[in-house]
Amino acid sequence: MSKAGDSILKGAREALAYARGEPVDAVVHVPEDIDVKAIRSKTGLSQVKFAARFGFSPNALRNWEQGRRQPDGAARAFLIVIDREPEIVMRALGEASKDVA
Repeated sequence: MSKAGDSILKGAREALAYARGEPVDAVVHVPEDIDVKAIRSKTGLSQVKFAARFGFSPNALRNWEQGRRQPDGAARAFLIVIDREPEIVMRALGEASKDVA
């Protein structure tokens, strides 16, 4: 088989393993810029409640939203997960309810 064919076959096998939930050696691409305010707004939480719910500093959250600073790579990755699957993150962090007291 050609190198291109080997590469395609390897990619297909990795995609199948990923779909099955099996561990794969993959490179994760986290975007440099994310809209933190839009992510928070989708949750319906205030800055203070969002920060408390997900373990961020309220000051850091304000700085991110106002463009004074950018979240680091790990925080960006976490924010993307919150954006896509907020209920799963809340459940994983032990928050059964969407409402913060």
